[in-house]
Amino acid sequence: MESSVSSSVAMAVEPGPHATGEEMLAVFWHEGMLAHDAGCGVYGRDIDPGFLDVLDQHPENADRVRNMVSILRRGPIARFLSWYSGRPANAAELLSFHSAEYIEELVQANASGAKKICECTFLNPGSWDAALLAAGTTISAIKHILDGHGKIAYALVRPPGHHAQPDRADGYCFLNNAGLAVKLALDSGRRKVAVVDIDVHYGNGTAEGFYHTDSVLTISLHMKHGSWGPSHPQSGLVDEIGEGRGVGYNLNIPLPNGSGDAGLILMEDNA
Repeated sequence: MESSVSSSVAMAVEPGPHATGEEMLAVFWHEGMLAHDAGCGVYGRDIDPGFLDVLDQHPENADRVRNMVSILRRGPIARFLSWYSGRPANAAELLSFHSAEYIEELVQANASGAKKICECTFLNPGSWDAALLAAGTTISAIKHILDGHGKIAYALVRPPGHHAQPDRADGYCFLNNAGLAVKLALDSGRRKVAVVDIDVHYGNGTAEGFYHTDSVLTISLHMKHGSWGPSHPQSGLVDEIGEGRGVGYNLNIPLPNGSGDAGLILMEDNA
Protein backbone atom coordinates (compact mmCIF):
# COMPACT_ATOMS: atom_id res chain seq x y z
CA MET A 1 0.00 0.00 0.00
CA GLU A 2 1.23 3.47 -0.86
CA SER A 3 0.42 6.69 0.97
CA SER A 4 -0.47 9.69 -1.19
CA VAL A 5 -1.90 13.16 -0.58
CA SER A 6 -5.35 11.90 0.24
CA SER A 7 -5.30 8.48 -1.30
CA SER A 8 -4.75 4.87 -0.47
CA VAL A 9 -3.44 2.55 -3.15
CA ALA A 10 -3.73 -1.11 -2.25
CA MET A 11 -2.28 -3.93 -4.31
CA ALA A 12 -3.45 -7.52 -4.06
CA VAL A 13 -0.48 -9.80 -4.59
CA GLU A 14 -0.12 -13.42 -3.53
CA PRO A 15 2.43 -13.56 -0.67
CA GLY A 16 5.68 -15.42 -0.99
CA PRO A 17 6.05 -19.05 0.12
CA HIS A 18 7.47 -18.32 3.58
CA ALA A 19 4.81 -15.92 4.90
CA THR A 20 3.18 -17.23 8.08
CA GLY A 21 0.49 -14.64 8.71
CA GLU A 22 1.92 -13.96 12.19
CA GLU A 23 4.02 -10.96 11.22
CA MET A 24 3.18 -7.44 12.29
CA LEU A 25 2.37 -4.79 9.70
CA ALA A 26 5.62 -3.85 7.99
CA VAL A 27 6.02 -0.08 7.50
CA PHE A 28 8.59 1.12 4.98
CA TRP A 29 9.80 4.68 5.43
CA HIS A 30 12.83 6.95 4.87
CA GLU A 31 13.13 10.46 6.31
CA GLY A 32 14.94 11.63 3.16
CA MET A 33 11.51 11.95 1.54
CA LEU A 34 10.88 14.99 3.74
CA ALA A 35 13.37 16.93 1.58
CA HIS A 36 10.82 17.40 -1.19
CA ASP A 37 9.57 20.99 -1.07
CA ALA A 38 6.47 21.34 -3.24
CA GLY A 39 6.41 25.14 -2.81
CA CYS A 40 3.98 27.54 -1.21
CA GLY A 41 1.68 30.36 -2.24
CA VAL A 42 -1.97 30.45 -3.23
CA TYR A 43 -3.41 26.96 -2.66
CA GLY A 44 -1.50 24.39 -4.65
CA ARG A 45 0.32 27.00 -6.74
CA ASP A 46 3.72 28.58 -6.23
CA ILE A 47 2.27 32.07 -6.56
CA ASP A 48 2.60 35.06 -4.21
CA PRO A 49 -0.18 37.56 -5.00
CA GLY A 50 1.60 40.19 -2.91
CA PHE A 51 -1.14 40.84 -0.35
CA LEU A 52 -0.96 37.80 1.96
CA ASP A 53 0.90 37.79 5.27
CA VAL A 54 1.20 34.00 5.24
CA LEU A 55 1.39 31.88 2.09
CA ASP A 56 -0.35 28.52 2.02
CA GLN A 57 1.75 25.40 2.26
CA HIS A 58 1.38 23.18 -0.76
CA PRO A 59 -1.22 20.46 0.00
CA GLU A 60 1.49 17.82 -0.40
CA ASN A 61 3.92 19.05 2.25
CA ALA A 62 6.41 17.40 4.60
CA ASP A 63 4.57 18.28 7.81
CA ARG A 64 1.55 16.14 7.01
CA VAL A 65 3.83 13.12 6.59
CA ARG A 66 5.76 13.97 9.76
CA ASN A 67 2.43 13.71 11.56
CA MET A 68 1.67 10.38 9.91
CA VAL A 69 5.02 9.04 11.09
CA SER A 70 4.46 10.28 14.64
CA ILE A 71 0.95 8.79 14.77
CA LEU A 72 2.25 5.42 13.67
CA ARG A 73 5.25 5.49 16.01
CA ARG A 74 3.44 6.77 19.12
CA GLY A 75 -0.24 6.13 18.45
CA PRO A 76 -2.51 3.25 19.48
CA ILE A 77 -1.33 0.79 16.82
CA ALA A 78 2.40 1.39 17.34
CA ARG A 79 2.94 -1.99 18.99
CA PHE A 80 1.59 -3.79 15.92
CA LEU A 81 4.10 -2.23 13.52
CA SER A 82 7.58 -3.18 12.46
CA TRP A 83 9.68 -0.54 10.71
CA TYR A 84 11.97 -0.92 7.71
CA SER A 85 14.16 1.63 6.00
CA GLY A 86 13.49 2.52 2.38
CA ARG A 87 16.04 3.15 -0.35
CA PRO A 88 16.23 4.95 -3.73
CA ALA A 89 15.03 3.29 -6.90
CA ASN A 90 17.56 2.63 -9.61
CA ALA A 91 17.34 3.46 -13.31
CA ALA A 92 16.35 -0.03 -14.42
CA GLU A 93 13.47 -0.06 -11.94
CA LEU A 94 12.20 3.32 -13.15
CA LEU A 95 12.28 2.17 -16.76
CA SER A 96 10.03 -0.79 -15.99
CA PHE A 97 7.09 1.65 -15.95
CA HIS A 98 8.32 5.01 -17.27
CA SER A 99 9.77 5.97 -20.65
CA ALA A 100 13.47 6.81 -20.91
CA GLU A 101 12.60 10.21 -22.41
CA TYR A 102 10.43 11.13 -19.43
CA ILE A 103 13.05 10.07 -16.88
CA GLU A 104 15.62 12.16 -18.72
CA GLU A 105 13.23 15.13 -18.57
CA LEU A 106 13.08 14.80 -14.79
CA VAL A 107 16.85 14.39 -14.50
CA GLN A 108 17.38 17.57 -16.52
CA ALA A 109 14.76 19.44 -14.49
CA ASN A 110 16.58 18.43 -11.32
CA ALA A 111 19.88 19.63 -12.78
CA SER A 112 18.35 23.03 -13.51
CA GLY A 113 17.58 23.54 -9.81
CA ALA A 114 13.82 24.08 -9.92
CA LYS A 115 11.07 23.66 -12.47
CA LYS A 116 7.29 23.62 -12.73
CA ILE A 117 6.64 20.25 -14.35
CA CYS A 118 2.91 20.72 -14.76
CA GLU A 119 0.12 22.62 -13.00
CA CYS A 120 0.65 22.55 -9.20
CA THR A 121 3.58 20.12 -9.54
CA PHE A 122 7.03 21.55 -8.81
CA LEU A 123 10.40 19.83 -8.89
CA ASN A 124 12.57 21.81 -6.47
CA PRO A 125 16.02 21.08 -4.99
CA GLY A 126 15.67 17.86 -3.01
CA SER A 127 12.54 16.74 -4.87
CA TRP A 128 14.21 14.28 -7.24
CA ASP A 129 16.10 12.46 -4.49
CA ALA A 130 12.86 12.27 -2.50
CA ALA A 131 11.00 10.90 -5.53
CA LEU A 132 13.65 8.21 -6.02
CA LEU A 133 13.30 7.28 -2.34
CA ALA A 134 9.50 7.13 -2.63
CA ALA A 135 9.76 4.80 -5.62
CA GLY A 136 12.44 2.58 -4.11
CA THR A 137 10.73 2.42 -0.73
CA THR A 138 7.49 1.25 -2.36
CA ILE A 139 9.42 -1.35 -4.34
CA SER A 140 11.05 -2.55 -1.10
CA ALA A 141 7.62 -2.91 0.49
CA ILE A 142 6.28 -5.13 -2.29
CA LYS A 143 9.52 -7.14 -2.37
CA HIS A 144 9.05 -7.80 1.35
CA ILE A 145 5.81 -9.60 0.46
CA LEU A 146 7.11 -11.30 -2.68
CA ASP A 147 10.08 -12.72 -0.77
CA GLY A 148 7.75 -14.28 1.80
CA HIS A 149 8.59 -12.05 4.77
CA GLY A 150 4.98 -10.99 5.36
CA LYS A 151 1.49 -10.73 3.91
CA ILE A 152 0.95 -6.98 4.16
CA ALA A 153 3.22 -3.96 3.94
CA TYR A 154 2.67 -0.21 4.01
CA ALA A 155 4.86 2.17 2.03
CA LEU A 156 4.69 5.55 3.74
CA VAL A 157 6.03 7.68 0.90
CA ARG A 158 6.09 11.10 -0.69
CA PRO A 159 5.98 12.52 -3.33
CA PRO A 160 2.88 10.47 -4.18
CA GLY A 161 2.64 8.57 -7.44
CA HIS A 162 -0.77 7.50 -8.71
CA HIS A 163 -1.22 10.38 -11.19
CA ALA A 164 2.22 9.95 -12.80
CA GLN A 165 1.81 8.33 -16.21
CA PRO A 166 4.52 6.46 -18.12
CA ASP A 167 5.59 9.61 -19.98
CA ARG A 168 4.41 12.57 -17.90
CA ALA A 169 3.97 13.99 -14.41
CA ASP A 170 0.60 14.98 -13.04
CA GLY A 171 -1.16 15.97 -9.83
CA TYR A 172 1.87 16.38 -7.50
CA CYS A 173 3.29 13.05 -8.78
CA PHE A 174 6.59 12.43 -10.60
CA LEU A 175 7.12 8.66 -10.42
CA ASN A 176 4.32 6.12 -10.20
CA ASN A 177 5.32 4.27 -7.04
CA ALA A 178 2.42 1.80 -7.21
CA GLY A 179 2.99 1.12 -10.90
CA LEU A 180 6.65 0.29 -10.26
CA ALA A 181 5.65 -2.12 -7.50
CA VAL A 182 3.13 -3.82 -9.79
CA LYS A 183 5.78 -4.24 -12.48
CA LEU A 184 8.09 -5.92 -9.97
CA ALA A 185 5.31 -8.30 -8.96
CA LEU A 186 4.70 -9.23 -12.60
CA ASP A 187 8.39 -9.56 -13.35
CA SER A 188 8.71 -11.83 -10.31
CA GLY A 189 6.28 -14.31 -11.78
CA ARG A 190 2.92 -13.19 -10.45
CA ARG A 191 0.40 -13.64 -13.27
CA LYS A 192 -2.31 -11.31 -11.95
CA VAL A 193 -2.24 -8.17 -9.80
CA ALA A 194 -5.15 -6.01 -8.62
CA VAL A 195 -4.82 -2.34 -7.69
CA VAL A 196 -7.53 -0.57 -5.68
CA ASP A 197 -7.12 3.22 -5.61
CA ILE A 198 -9.31 5.26 -3.24
CA ASP A 199 -8.91 9.01 -3.59
CA VAL A 200 -10.86 12.16 -4.38
CA HIS A 201 -9.21 12.01 -7.83
CA TYR A 202 -8.96 9.26 -10.43
CA GLY A 203 -5.79 7.16 -10.18
CA ASN A 204 -5.18 7.89 -13.84
CA GLY A 205 -1.45 7.27 -14.00
CA THR A 206 -1.62 3.72 -12.73
CA ALA A 207 -4.59 2.99 -14.98
CA GLU A 208 -2.77 4.45 -18.00
CA GLY A 209 0.28 2.29 -17.36
CA PHE A 210 -1.73 -0.93 -17.51
CA TYR A 211 -4.55 0.13 -19.83
CA HIS A 212 -3.69 -2.43 -22.52
CA THR A 213 -3.01 -5.51 -20.39
CA ASP A 214 -5.17 -8.18 -18.81
CA SER A 215 -2.53 -8.95 -16.18
CA VAL A 216 -3.49 -6.00 -13.98
CA LEU A 217 -6.96 -5.07 -12.81
CA THR A 218 -7.04 -1.37 -11.89
CA ILE A 219 -9.97 -0.12 -9.82
CA SER A 220 -10.37 3.55 -8.90
CA LEU A 221 -12.97 5.09 -6.60
CA HIS A 222 -13.07 8.89 -6.91
CA MET A 223 -15.34 11.87 -7.30
CA LYS A 224 -16.73 12.67 -10.73
CA HIS A 225 -14.33 15.36 -11.96
CA GLY A 226 -13.42 14.70 -15.59
CA SER A 227 -10.16 15.74 -17.25
CA TRP A 228 -8.41 18.72 -15.68
CA GLY A 229 -5.97 19.61 -18.43
CA PRO A 230 -3.12 18.47 -20.67
CA SER A 231 -1.39 16.54 -17.89
CA HIS A 232 -4.59 14.63 -17.05
CA PRO A 233 -6.37 13.72 -20.33
CA GLN A 234 -8.26 10.83 -18.74
CA SER A 235 -11.81 11.51 -17.55
CA GLY A 236 -12.21 8.86 -14.87
CA LEU A 237 -15.67 8.02 -16.19
CA VAL A 238 -17.13 4.54 -16.38
CA ASP A 239 -16.56 4.23 -20.14
CA GLU A 240 -12.77 4.11 -19.69
CA ILE A 241 -12.54 0.34 -19.42
CA GLY A 242 -9.17 -0.42 -21.01
CA GLU A 243 -8.15 -1.15 -24.58
CA GLY A 244 -7.02 -4.19 -26.56
CA ARG A 245 -6.24 -7.07 -24.20
CA GLY A 246 -7.01 -4.69 -21.35
CA VAL A 247 -10.70 -4.22 -22.17
CA GLY A 248 -12.62 -4.80 -18.96
CA TYR A 249 -9.55 -4.54 -16.76
CA ASN A 250 -9.94 -0.86 -15.81
CA LEU A 251 -12.89 -0.15 -13.55
CA ASN A 252 -13.75 3.45 -12.69
CA ILE A 253 -16.25 4.17 -9.93
CA PRO A 254 -16.96 7.93 -9.89
CA LEU A 255 -18.99 8.88 -6.81
CA PRO A 256 -21.01 12.03 -6.05
CA ASN A 257 -19.04 14.74 -4.27
CA GLY A 258 -19.15 14.33 -0.51
CA SER A 259 -20.08 10.65 -0.61
CA GLY A 260 -17.79 9.57 2.20
CA ASP A 261 -18.14 6.17 3.85
CA ALA A 262 -21.91 6.18 3.37
CA GLY A 263 -21.48 6.32 -0.40
CA LEU A 264 -19.10 3.35 -0.37
CA ILE A 265 -21.47 1.32 1.83
CA LEU A 266 -24.42 2.10 -0.47
CA MET A 267 -22.36 1.08 -3.48
CA GLU A 268 -21.48 -2.24 -1.84
CA ASP A 269 -25.11 -2.86 -0.88
CA ASN A 270 -26.22 -2.33 -4.49
CA ALA A 271 -23.44 -4.41 -6.02
